[in-house]
Amino acid sequence: MRAIMLQGTGSDVGKSLMVAGLARALAARGLRVRPFKPQNMSNNAAVTPDGGEIGRAQALQARAARVAPSVHMNPVLLKPQSQVGAQIVLQGRVIGAADAAAYQRRKAALMPAVLESFARLKGEADIVLVEGAGSASEVNLRANDIANMGFARAADVPVVVVGDIDRGGVIASLVGTKVVIDPADAAMVVGFVVNKFRGDPALFADGMALIAARTGWAPLGLVPFLPEAARLPAEDALALDHALPRRPGARLRIAVPVLPHIANFDDLDPLVAEPAVEVVRVRPGEALPGDAQLVILPGSKSTIADLAALRAAGFDVDIAAHLRRGGQVLGLCGGYQMLGRSVADPAGAEGAAARVAGLGLLDVETVLGGDKRLVPVEGVSADGAALSGYEMHLGTTEGPGRARPFARLADGAAEGAVAADGRVSGTYIHGLFAREAQRAAWLARFAAGAPAIAYEAGVEAALDALARHLEAHLDIDRLLALAR
Repeated sequence: MRAIMLQGTGSDVGKSLMVAGLARALAARGLRVRPFKPQNMSNNAAVTPDGGEIGRAQALQARAARVAPSVHMNPVLLKPQSQVGAQIVLQGRVIGAADAAAYQRRKAALMPAVLESFARLKGEADIVLVEGAGSASEVNLRANDIANMGFARAADVPVVVVGDIDRGGVIASLVGTKVVIDPADAAMVVGFVVNKFRGDPALFADGMALIAARTGWAPLGLVPFLPEAARLPAEDALALDHALPRRPGARLRIAVPVLPHIANFDDLDPLVAEPAVEVVRVRPGEALPGDAQLVILPGSKSTIADLAALRAAGFDVDIAAHLRRGGQVLGLCGGYQMLGRSVADPAGAEGAAARVAGLGLLDVETVLGGDKRLVPVEGVSADGAALSGYEMHLGTTEGPGRARPFARLADGAAEGAVAADGRVSGTYIHGLFAREAQRAAWLARFAAGAPAIAYEAGVEAALDALARHLEAHLDIDRLLALAR
């Protein structure tokens, strides 16, 4: 078994997609590949067959490696609940919450579980591709680190540092990383990659040579920007800053309020990929567009706080006007909870114990608490379209509105709720729109039967394209030789 770790000069430099592309490329070579990220911070999560949750990026990387995702691929998942605090998920299960300072003190106690998960993956792989978190040069967080050099040192895994030339300053970022990190940490680094290059590669040959000379690290590739990578699910909320495609002639316009604790917004990716659909993110301070036919309230890591933010932004008024114009509303998970009459948190699962009024658009009430429900689901929606996805939520939602369920699951259970006039719906099912039949049914409501694209096939094609891209521009053979 061999292992190699990709760390970055910063967040969003392309580590996650590079691991995914390498996983597909090495799997195509016949190797047994496992992705691994010791610690991830993201509210985009996926449910695993072994009954837990991991970061969405590791689920995508497992798919790229053509294996089922496992909780051991991301043993520590931090799900932000406030500006300074996060829920802690250890090997797939919630073990509590902590603010940033308390978590720094707690990290060392999590390292044994991280190493145990890594050892499990080592036992079933030819190579483990490890992804770091954030920046390798965050020396202020180096004490008790389990995400970057702390893990690399503890597990004796060589490191490749990835820099992003698209944001500028990549030479300083890579050379500066070597300067600021501890010499013993720098000794773990065996190479570097410059990612997201645009233009003539010959113009940066001297730059690659300079970085190699200043750092002593092997240059493993200058990787051009790959537009097809945008077709793959995003890892975390940084992707919300990336512009969505504008489609003035779209048959369906969907407005999505962006609230502070938005979660699992990758639920919308299949809709964004549809040529007949324009998805518009609307931030506080902006109004929901009056020509939108559908408003989607996505998931939330802190439903009560996001409900307050929704009202403070005036989105409740906009939604009421949208419904008066004949529009429709869909709530996903936390968004479903907001649509009811009330949301109660008697045990303080999201923070201080509270009970607040919901938007009152569905005749249901939610009580937060209890064990988190983490299950894959299949079924049929009320309009007869097949669906599949997963549930990942805390609490229960009940009330008379449940007599008109959004879906009937394979085990016969009723799921979600639909208003009496059929224009407001809520469901706990994530991944709803990935299923072509379900997406086609929604398109048919608004877009005169526009055919749904083969989204899942598109994801596979994008992974294959990413693998070919890395085979062409990375020295994968040398990277394998440097792994140990």
